[in-house]
Amino acid sequence: MIRPDSLIASVFPDGRVVLRGATWRCALGKGGVRRDKVEGDGATPVGLLPLRRVLYRADRGPAPVCAVPVEPIARNDGWCDDSSHPAYNTAIRLPHDAHHEELWRQDHVYDVIGVLGWNDAPVVRGRGSAIFLHLARPGYPPTEGCIALEAGELRALLAAGVTGFEVVDAG
Repeated sequence: MIRPDSLIASVFPDGRVVLRGATWRCALGKGGVRRDKVEGDGATPVGLLPLRRVLYRADRGPAPVCAVPVEPIARNDGWCDDSSHPAYNTAIRLPHDAHHEELWRQDHVYDVIGVLGWNDAPVVRGRGSAIFLHLARPGYPPTEGCIALEAGELRALLAAGVTGFEVVDAG
């Protein structure tokens, strides 16, 4: 649930995040933005995505300043993206018997991760999982459905007090 005093950033299909008149560049899903998001389509879901909490690699930088809870990532943290498993679209500990994402990665994409409230209240099998706010790769290539920004800009957006994202449709 989004509180009335929340700061919601607008996310546009052309790769812009806007909050309080400030604009940041972002990468979105390779499947575009979609109202009918399903697991594996590579799309960023249209709608309100509350920022539930922020995770970060403490060995790669300080905790981000933000308006939501912040926790360090551990080496055995993961996220289940197997729609047939009871832990679908939830944080898990590794090793795990279902298909999953590892949050402790060799690249820097998950050095800061915002857990976005997509398909989590309640979880609906096959509706999509692991929709995060995270660091963009160089050149801003498309994501698997997440919202990604350059490290300094992501930290600035978090420090501005953002508590959620409204992904708008192209139409």
